[in-house]
Amino acid sequence: MQPVVSPSPFEIRTVAVIGAGMAGRSFALACVAAGFHVVLEDVMPANLRRAEADFAEMDLGDSPGSLDLALTVEDAVREADIAVDFVPDELESKLEIFSMVDRMAPPKTILCTPSDALSITDLASCVYRPERCFAVRGGFAVGVSEVGSAVRLLYPASADAGTLAAAEGFLRLLRMNVQSEPDPDVPVLMKNQTQATL
Repeated sequence: MQPVVSPSPFEIRTVAVIGAGMAGRSFALACVAAGFHVVLEDVMPANLRRAEADFAEMDLGDSPGSLDLALTVEDAVREADIAVDFVPDELESKLEIFSMVDRMAPPKTILCTPSDALSITDLASCVYRPERCFAVRGGFAVGVSEVGSAVRLLYPASADAGTLAAAEGFLRLLRMNVQSEPDPDVPVLMKNQTQATL
């Protein structure tokens, strides 16, 4: 099933990264190096200090990328074009972060999650912007993939084609080899909701 058609292209400039552990920090700094404005959030100030120290050591050359730090999800996603979480790959954690970002981010914000275990259809069914939800599988889930490494960008049936193209372009700017495909997983929550209404 192909995503629905978007009326206009969408450009990603500001990236919110939720979680400044090793994978989140690595991803955030790769986004900065690629020229994005990044807002990195973590509830642990020590993680943000490590990210700040790593950023200070970067040689950005001519890259226009920049890094801001945030102690709350609300501050991180306030102007985000895309929000990428690095919370544990378990349903409860992902649902909590998707719900928070969905409430606090502007309508334009894409929700993207590294997940090797969960159905993006399920996660998308729990927010008000299911057409702007994507999951990434591959080395992305444990940090930034090596240059040219393959990642799978999974989308629900409700995905918007323009938003999907923007997410693909974003990952390609991070030098990932992106293959987009419909969510192959059986949506457990959707299945349970259907059974409950029978």
